[in-house]
Amino acid sequence: MLMERDKIATDLHNLVSTARDRLAALQGIAELLRSTGSYHWVGLYDVDGVGGTVTNIVWSGPGAPEYPTFPITKGLTGAAISSRRTVNVGDVTADPRYLTAFGSTRSEIIVPVFDGPRENVVGTIDVESEKPNAFSEDVEAVLEACSSVIRPLWCL
Repeated sequence: MLMERDKIATDLHNLVSTARDRLAALQGIAELLRSTGSYHWVGLYDVDGVGGTVTNIVWSGPGAPEYPTFPITKGLTGAAISSRRTVNVGDVTADPRYLTAFGSTRSEIIVPVFDGPRENVVGTIDVESEKPNAFSEDVEAVLEACSSVIRPLWCL
């Protein structure tokens, strides 16, 4: 997993450092993360703390998110934002916070993206899988490392 994490981090760093277009770079990141774990869906979101909303920027998967914009207090994303920690749910059907996006999703992980001083959550990485308990501690650590690498795309 360590070699894979290093390769993913390198690929993400290359996408970020050569980015001329934020949306194109973020789309490439979503696609890279989705293909790396053969996940059902990956979305990247902006968090507007002042406006109190979370908005999807890009996604990779079979369809657009059911909730492209929603209140900052809702869902697993809201829990990740308020706790400032990754939320990793192995069985979304048993978690009342889950906002159903796809009926086939069984597990989901939300990783916060912090601003430069790590004071505020400015974005999130949302990864969904059709497999229960799809996100091990190693996967969680890789996604958290990815969050740090892609942070500059939120801190422009």
